[in-house]
Amino acid sequence: MSAESFLKSLSLLALVLTSLGGCTAAPAAGNASASRLSANQIDRVGRRIWQNECGGTVAGLTSWNAGEDFASLGIGHFIWYPQGRKGPFEESFPPLMAYLGAGGIATPAWTKGPCPWPSKAAFDADKNGARQQELRELLSRTVRQQTEFIMVRMERALPKMLAQSKNPEGVRRAFDGLKQTPEGTFCLIDYVNFKGEGTSAKERYHGQGWGLLQVLEGMPQAKTVWQQPIQFAESAKNVLSRRVANSPPERGEKRWLTGWHSRCEGYKRPL
Repeated sequence: MSAESFLKSLSLLALVLTSLGGCTAAPAAGNASASRLSANQIDRVGRRIWQNECGGTVAGLTSWNAGEDFASLGIGHFIWYPQGRKGPFEESFPPLMAYLGAGGIATPAWTKGPCPWPSKAAFDADKNGARQQELRELLSRTVRQQTEFIMVRMERALPKMLAQSKNPEGVRRAFDGLKQTPEGTFCLIDYVNFKGEGTSAKERYHGQGWGLLQVLEGMPQAKTVWQQPIQFAESAKNVLSRRVANSPPERGEKRWLTGWHSRCEGYKRPL
């Protein structure tokens, strides 16, 4: 992706989020730093996110996890709540659909409202129905665009994180340092999609978050940029372990921790 196309995507998402209402607008395009990833690396990022979230399968592009109140869709398992349901996690599927539509990609009219399946049981019963088949077809051919959407979200997160952090200089230093390498950039892209920005007051257990902000705050200052993906991985594991320790027992989050840690270990591998 060229700098020009990336900044165009950033401006597009800013317009999308503003039109949706209730969302913080993205920074102006002129203030954004362009991705250092090549087109081939962006494609590899998309495939790794798809593998992390969906096992790399087309069937996994439409999921509803046990114990959750929302559908998880696309390579990033973007959240979509049913009518009248709002949880502690940021809803990301409607902005994705708006982003695709603003980019000239036709999306089904029924995706413009709330999730049409009221429960996991209803969703699973309709797994082979026309709507989910249509959705999987759309999501399987827009992997590049979904990856770009996640990348723009990563860029958009920085001003909000700096505004909330008690150590904004350290957060900016870690963020900018990670962006110096493809592996570090992947850490930022994947984690912000995986566990969010860490700026929402709703995404807290005992007042402690688990998003990208908290991981960056937990990183020591690195001597070289090549150390940073390893430090990011270790900080992410610590943050996620703390989340599980703080989580309500009825959510049973301990069952996910081994998989979460394994995903973080992947940040240490070359892109």
